[in-house]
Amino acid sequence: MESSLNRESLKPFEDDNSMEERGHLDEAVISSVLETAGDEDSPQLPKISSKLLRMLEKATNWHPPLIQMQDSDVVFDENDEAVSEAPRTKSQIEYPEQTREFDNRLTKTGRRSLSHSLSHSSTDSNSSGGSDAEDPEDEVSPRDKQRMNSKGNKDFCIKNIKLADFGRRQIELAEDEMTALMALRKAAQGEKPLAGAKIVGCTHVTAQTAVLFETLSGLGAQCRWAACNIYSTQNEVAAALAERDFPVFAWKGESEDDFWWCIDRCVNVEGWEPNMILDDGGDMTHWIYKKYPHIFKKVKGIVEESITGIHRLHHLSKAGKLCVPAINVNDSVTKQKFDNLYCCRESILDSLKKTADIMFGGKQVVVCGYGEVGKGCSAALKAMGSIVYVTEIDPICALQACMDGFRLTKLSDVVRQVDMVITCTGNKNVVVREHMDVMKNGCVVCNMGRSNTEINVSALKTPDLTWQHVRAQVDHIIWPDGKRIILLAEGRVLNLSSSTVPIYVLSITATTQALALIELFNAPEGRYKQDVYLLPKKLDEYVASLHLQTFDAHLTELTDDQAKYMGLSKNGPFKPNYYR
Repeated sequence: MESSLNRESLKPFEDDNSMEERGHLDEAVISSVLETAGDEDSPQLPKISSKLLRMLEKATNWHPPLIQMQDSDVVFDENDEAVSEAPRTKSQIEYPEQTREFDNRLTKTGRRSLSHSLSHSSTDSNSSGGSDAEDPEDEVSPRDKQRMNSKGNKDFCIKNIKLADFGRRQIELAEDEMTALMALRKAAQGEKPLAGAKIVGCTHVTAQTAVLFETLSGLGAQCRWAACNIYSTQNEVAAALAERDFPVFAWKGESEDDFWWCIDRCVNVEGWEPNMILDDGGDMTHWIYKKYPHIFKKVKGIVEESITGIHRLHHLSKAGKLCVPAINVNDSVTKQKFDNLYCCRESILDSLKKTADIMFGGKQVVVCGYGEVGKGCSAALKAMGSIVYVTEIDPICALQACMDGFRLTKLSDVVRQVDMVITCTGNKNVVVREHMDVMKNGCVVCNMGRSNTEINVSALKTPDLTWQHVRAQVDHIIWPDGKRIILLAEGRVLNLSSSTVPIYVLSITATTQALALIELFNAPEGRYKQDVYLLPKKLDEYVASLHLQTFDAHLTELTDDQAKYMGLSKNGPFKPNYYR
C-alpha cells in the first residue's frame, strides 16, 4: 500500500543516464531466469535466523513439527560456520527513466497524494481537500500548536491529543482481527528479537498499522513514525499512539511541506539514529539517502512494501549506490494476493458507493490494467452486474482478461460510451485530457493504482474548465458546454482516501513486514549483501499459516513417500523462490 511525492516527479534516487534501454529485460538475464526455472534443484531454500524460527514456533499452533527441520533443509543456525546468501529479487529488471529532480519536489506546498510510494503533490485553489471536517480549527497546522500528552511528553505532532481514547478503541478492535501479529507479540514476551533495533517508518497511520507499530515495540524495537500520504492518516489513531508516548508525526491533510517536515522529525533527533527503515513508497529511504547519507550508510536493512519504492531501490542498486540490504515484501505471494487482489475486490465497491452513490448494475465500466488490482476491481464490478471492459499492454494479462470473460479493448475506442473509468496500472498519463474531453456527461473517473499521475489531473486545471467541489473526495469538472465529469479523490488511490481496507488484509501485510524486519535485523553479516531481496519463501508460508487459524483450517501433511516423490521437505517451503 504507497506514499506520496508527485508521481510525475517520481524518479530514481540518482539519475542514471547510461540506462538507455529501461523497461526491457537483458537477454542474459532472461536466459539465466529460464535456466533456473528449468532446474528443479536450483532454487536453494533461504536460510532464516534461528531466533526468528523459534519465535514462529511459539506463535503458530497450526503445524507442531513445522520448525523441526529435516537434514536436507537449509536453515541458518547460529552455530553454522557457513553463511549462504539469501535469494535476490529481480534487481536486473530495468525501469523507465523518470524525469524530475528531487530538490524540486521540496519547493512544492501542494497537498500530498495518497499513493504509498513516492511523493505526489497537488493542492491549489482547485483542490478538493482531504478532510471531511469543516471546523476552522482544522486550518491551523499542528506544527503551530502546543502539544503534550497526559504524561508531559511532547515528542510527537498530531492533530488532536483529545481523540486518544477514541483511537485506542479502534486499535483494540483491529487487534481482534489481526491474530497473527498478536500471536507474534505474545510469542516474543520472553525473547525480544528486535532489541536494539531503531526503526523509522513511513506508512499509513491507521488502526491496523498501529497494531504493527505497537507489536514492533513489543518485540523490543524503538520506533519513530510518519505517514506515507496526506489523506489516509486517522487522527484519532495518531492521538492514541502519541498518548502512549509513541513518537508519531502525522495528521490528515498535511501539506507537501508538512509531509517532509514530519519525515525529518523522525530522523533528525539528537542522540538517536535509526538502524532500520520500514517504508511504503520509498519516501523515508529517499529522504535519509539524500539528506543524511552518513545515517544511511549505517542502516542494517530496509523493508519496502510498495512497487514504486522497490522501483527506486532497484535504481540505487543498479547504480551501485545501495549500501544496505533491502527486502521486497511487495512481491511476496501473500501480500500480492491479499493486499492487491482480494482487498481491491472488496474496497472498490465501498469506495464508489461512499463517494459517488453509484448503482453498478448495467453500468459500462472500463478498467485500465489487469494486474492483481485490476483483476480484483473487474471481478467485483462484474459480480454487481456492470459491463466491464479491460485495457492492457501485457499480452499475458490480456489473455487472462479474455479468459475471465472481459472484453479487451483500447480506452480510446470505448471512452465515449462508458459510465466509469478506473485506472489500475501504476503508470502515468493513462487517462489524459483528450480522453476526458470526449467522455459523456456524468462519467466517473477514479484511480485504484499506485500513482496519482495515472489520471492527468493537471491538464484539467485550465481557465476553460470549472471545478466544483461537491464533498470530500468528490469534484465536478465542468466543460464550457455544461458537460461535467466526476473526479474522485483528485486522481489519488481511491480506496485509501475514501474508504477503509479490510483489517484482515492489513494483518497479512503487517505480519510480512514484521517478519522481514526481524530477519534483516538478526541476519549475520554476509547473508544479505547490498542489494534487493525477496522475502524468503518459508517466511511467506509462515505468514499464510498464521492466518489459517482464523478459519479453523487444517492442512494436509505429506507422507514421507510423497515428500520424497515431489522432492520437497514435509515442512516446506512448498514452492520455489521464483513462484508468484
